[in-house]
Amino acid sequence: EVQLVESGGGLVQAGGSLRLSCAASGFTFDDHAVTWFRQAPGKEREGVSCMDTSDGSTYYVDSVKGRFTITSNNAKNTVYLEMKSLKSEDTAVYYCAALANAYCSGYASSAAALWYKYWGQGTQVTVSS
Repeated sequence: EVQLVESGGGLVQAGGSLRLSCAASGFTFDDHAVTWFRQAPGKEREGVSCMDTSDGSTYYVDSVKGRFTITSNNAKNTVYLEMKSLKSEDTAVYYCAALANAYCSGYASSAAALWYKYWGQGTQVTVSS
């Protein structure tokens, strides 16, 4: 069974850090575009960071650039999102999603969420100011 499981969310004060994990089972992340999306209440789901696992390229939207880092551990078949200097506007449910044989192009577009086949259940990140 193909499954993505996120973990690591929680409540943190502004300026704090969290590390989210996205563990895959039933497939490997090889040759995938793996994107972290987030969805705040009343807002559309947005891609914030993507990794092209074929070459390790990483991408970030401007709002998280310099604060978030996406990494992977192939041995654990897990992708991480390290989040530092968190702001109240980072509060959202965070999802990881994977798309096979794909690149990160367009991961931050409004339609990107429609492309991804595999999704996790989401993990809540709440940043208090």
